[in-house]
Amino acid sequence: MSTEERIERLRALKEAAMEPGSRRALDRQHDEGKLTARERIDLLLDKGSFQELDMFVRHQATGFGIEKQRPLGDAVVTGWGTIDGRTVFVFAEDFTRFGGSLGEAVADKICKVMDLAMSTGAPIIGLKDSGGARIQEGVVALDGYGRIFERNVRASGVIPQISVIMGPCAGGAVYSPAITDFVYQVDHRSHLFITGPEVIQTVTGEQVTMEELGGAHAHATRSGVTHFVAEDGRAALEEVRYLLSFLPRNNMEVPPFFAPLDRPDRMDEELTSIVPDAANQPYDMVELIERVVDDGEFYQVHEHFAQNIVVGFARLDGYTVGVVGNQPKVLAGTLDIDASVKAARFVRFCDAFNIPLVVFVDVPGFLPGVDQEHRGIIRHGAKLLYAFSEATVPRISVIVRKAYGGAYLVMNARALRADVVFAWPTAEIAVMGARGAVNIIQRRRIAAADDPEAERERLIAEYEARFNNPYVAAERGFVDDVIEPRETRPRLIRALEMLRTKRESMPPKKHGNIPL
Repeated sequence: MSTEERIERLRALKEAAMEPGSRRALDRQHDEGKLTARERIDLLLDKGSFQELDMFVRHQATGFGIEKQRPLGDAVVTGWGTIDGRTVFVFAEDFTRFGGSLGEAVADKICKVMDLAMSTGAPIIGLKDSGGARIQEGVVALDGYGRIFERNVRASGVIPQISVIMGPCAGGAVYSPAITDFVYQVDHRSHLFITGPEVIQTVTGEQVTMEELGGAHAHATRSGVTHFVAEDGRAALEEVRYLLSFLPRNNMEVPPFFAPLDRPDRMDEELTSIVPDAANQPYDMVELIERVVDDGEFYQVHEHFAQNIVVGFARLDGYTVGVVGNQPKVLAGTLDIDASVKAARFVRFCDAFNIPLVVFVDVPGFLPGVDQEHRGIIRHGAKLLYAFSEATVPRISVIVRKAYGGAYLVMNARALRADVVFAWPTAEIAVMGARGAVNIIQRRRIAAADDPEAERERLIAEYEARFNNPYVAAERGFVDDVIEPRETRPRLIRALEMLRTKRESMPPKKHGNIPL
């Protein structure tokens, strides 16, 4: 065979490897509003940058007639490319072949690309669209999932791991996305669940649709499994590109710098009036954050879950920061179980990947109630306390309004080794609110008064004047400076510039024991 003939054969094999499973499978994929694995990769990566791996791999399984179907590349496309010029690794499950099911060959391909991502220090992105474990391969398929999970854990905190659920993801397969750092889900096109509706109905008698059980909104609002919901596959892939613009390639690097259009010395007079005079009136913490950060760009993480706390990425003078803030619009900004877990995981991600933390505090306490206590608010609230205390990245707090009791401490207080703590003049730092405090410590005086209600209101006013302000904390050094709201942006930028060379280490240990 001549060289030209060999080259022609190579081209024919590659062309065959790039074909979908069948025309019927391809049409069904498009009819359902879904893209193919290769179409997804082309949209995700910089044009022409994709370099494929293991295009000629075939499964070695026999039995149940599977040996008659051995397509090149099997049911996953793997390789590397670039996003905004930076290397990333990717695997995309191909639903047009064996329903994207995972067998030994598929697992081998995914493990190889994950190993390369870890050894080169680049993000790994998984595009999920699979019917689950390949039944014909039995325990070998299950072992493949186990090998993938082990690599997910080993890569955690070393390289960013992103999962994009673009179709079904069921059974044991769901645990790989659950371990990764961020999960995107395509609305009405993707589903995540351990057991499907039919099994649930058989075992428990409950009737539920696939969308109700494992749809994007179910996981984004109730379970907290999903961080981002995208309208369609194209939007999801575009959002992944945007997310990566905030992140470093690995835990040994810092995030990329982007020159802002915004001036570092910009002051916003609107911040002066954003907090209502009445302590029980809400305002939008997201609006406050957007007025402070570069160009008003704030990319919320877990936007639809535990909305009483806000977390996400932004930039200050071109440098990435992770932002955490209580949301007075929802549950008055109190911390509950879901909010504590949501914020703790975000803080730990930022700490793992060298992203400074900026915390906006307006928290009246932990959400009271028997349900919260019995479900473990003590244990879950301690997760956020642990996460902030453990973090060695630069940490800055801005106390905007309420900072009461244990919740004040949990939200990155000076006692947890926050680097810089600012307070607005509207800050109220105390064990509890004035009314509750007066009702406890002055109850006898109020009861003995000729006009108990008038005496109560007078004592509340006295307590507020004396304690519900930032100056007592500033006298003791718990607050570094009381600043005007309008100067928040330049003060944060200067503090972050000072902290850029921060070096801090933890005591030698294998790892801590966070209260899971």
